Amino acid sequence: MTPLQRLGEPEDIAKATLYLASDDSSVVTGTELVIDGGFTAH
Repeated sequence: MTPLQRLGEPEDIAKATLYLASDDSSVVTGTELVIDGGFTAH
């Protein structure tokens, strides 16, 4: 299991994509958006 205790769903990816395509992310540059429920340790 992941630290968030649930598996990711396609909707989670879709929401991130919509965010990145929106004006809300207009100042986001050079970042990696990891959508894995906290599974990957950084």
